[in-house]
Amino acid sequence: MKVGKRGTVERRHSRVVFSPFLEATRQGPVTRSDPPALQTKKMPQASPCVFPWSSLWLASLATLVVQSAFSSSYSPSSSSPYQRPVAGGKRPGFMERTLVLLDVNTRSPIKVLNDNFLSLQLDPAIIKDGWLDFLSSKRLVTLARGLSPAFLRFGGKRTDFLQFHNLKNLAKFRGPGPDYYLKNYEDDIVRSDIALDKQKGCKLANHPDMMLELQREKAATMQLVLLKEQLSNIYSNITITARSLDKLYNFAECAGLHLILGLNALHRNPDNSWNSSSTLSLLKYSAGKKYNISWELGNEPNAYRSMVGRAVNSTQLAQDYTMLRTLLQSVRYYHRAHLYGPNTGRPRKNAILQLDGFMTNAGSVVDAVTWQHYYMEGRVNRVEDFLKTRLLDTLTEQITKVTKVVNTHTPGKKVWLGGFGPAWAGGTNNLSHTYAAGFLWLNTLGMAAVQGIDVVLRHSFFDYGYTHLVDQHFNPLPDYWFSLVFKRLVGPRVLAVRVAGLQRKPRPGRVIRDKLRIYAHCTSFSNHNYVRGSITIYIINLHRSRKKIKLAGTLRNKTVHQYLLQPYGTDGLQAKHIQLNGEKLLMVDNETFPELKPRTLRAGRTIAMPPMTIGFYVIKNINAYACRR
Repeated sequence: MKVGKRGTVERRHSRVVFSPFLEATRQGPVTRSDPPALQTKKMPQASPCVFPWSSLWLASLATLVVQSAFSSSYSPSSSSPYQRPVAGGKRPGFMERTLVLLDVNTRSPIKVLNDNFLSLQLDPAIIKDGWLDFLSSKRLVTLARGLSPAFLRFGGKRTDFLQFHNLKNLAKFRGPGPDYYLKNYEDDIVRSDIALDKQKGCKLANHPDMMLELQREKAATMQLVLLKEQLSNIYSNITITARSLDKLYNFAECAGLHLILGLNALHRNPDNSWNSSSTLSLLKYSAGKKYNISWELGNEPNAYRSMVGRAVNSTQLAQDYTMLRTLLQSVRYYHRAHLYGPNTGRPRKNAILQLDGFMTNAGSVVDAVTWQHYYMEGRVNRVEDFLKTRLLDTLTEQITKVTKVVNTHTPGKKVWLGGFGPAWAGGTNNLSHTYAAGFLWLNTLGMAAVQGIDVVLRHSFFDYGYTHLVDQHFNPLPDYWFSLVFKRLVGPRVLAVRVAGLQRKPRPGRVIRDKLRIYAHCTSFSNHNYVRGSITIYIINLHRSRKKIKLAGTLRNKTVHQYLLQPYGTDGLQAKHIQLNGEKLLMVDNETFPELKPRTLRAGRTIAMPPMTIGFYVIKNINAYACRR
């Protein structure tokens, strides 16, 4: 939910703005001229109230108008709770008071999402650059566990170049290496593997600093190769061995993540049918290990022609997925395994046509329909590009296109955003892994939730490029902290937000782009600091000025816990560290997160959002009916 910019016009131009998500239930669907979160309507003068809490809402608004008018006409110096300080003895006017009133429908959720709504992705490139061998790091596992429960998709551009080989465990046949532990890097990896093999259950390691430094040097060299492949769109094959799969599954299991493994869809026979021989070998090995895995076939099949010069049309893709479902059913351990797809790219013309054909022939084969979205190319070089409201609103248009196709063929089928990143091609240094990228990330979570996207998979949790959540020193980046706070506070039940305020009357032909975005959910039931019935609101303020928000209606006079996230340091929006209520967020040690301490706002106090910030607000003890069950 979003609110437009505050204006400074006379009182006769004031108007009330309501949430389109609630107004749509009374006045029909919104038009396509703006995304759903941007529609604004004047309040009908004689329409009956739709919601049972409307009377309280209107009473709050009426109180504001009466207090403001009385103060303006008779008592300029009165201490109304809605009045802001005025400098220079200037008579306060109605427009100089709190302009945003916020209420939430607490009777029933508008959407109920997957418990793993915020999920993660790892790119197969970690096999090539060597980071797969370090997924057993205790610190890395701790960071991943902080975002559980979640899915872990192992896939990306290189999914369609993976080749499985059930090689023998090399660690059993090679010696322990030289006495000097760090003399030979490869022997260090083998020695580490031998030590892990002796552990029972979750296998974790504390890698020496020198070993990590050598790996970072190796990865830096290899990442130049990987980036060249991505920019040229020419990829080399990657071998995933049985031992590689063991390490990957160990990481997911230790972190409490459910693994979704992407399979190579470009392994083709001469007649262009899918060659499943490598997949069958992989399924048999995984079943023998009793690995609980879900599956996916291919990545962005609409782009195959540009990648390898060979197209796979929707009919063939549907046949491939049907064959994979049959293959899963033939392996007893996986006969009920979940299958997701087709993981098409951004829903432009060719991708939508392919998705439509796939749903016609194989819509019932998959358990959820997946697609991908990236906001911009990786060559952007301005922080302002991450703040454009037009850019943020493109996601709504893309979701509408995808869900329309899915609901046409299989109404009610779950839709996943199977791959999301702020920027394509690995992102941009000093931009897509800074505080500024958090606006895109939180906006994606909010918009996707309101429109019923069941799961959002973030690319990438860790590895190369500049769109990840954790850097190569195993330190959390801003988007990780946003994700952690989201996981701790936000539950899967989405609530309708209702906002009223004063807004500048638009000039003819000009569309007001909203820069204050508000979303509401039931507070996560797994957070034992809050009783059931609490509500979490998260707000994105893209304005360059402070905005005040007054809780009204059912939220009025409730105690609020504030979690305000701001950039830390002198880099501003390009900071790689953030602070929570003024305290810098840092890991205490490899296994301990910092305490996320809220700031308590007394009942009835106005929420003041600083410019260019993101905040989470928990309304305690509201006993919301939608959040009690």
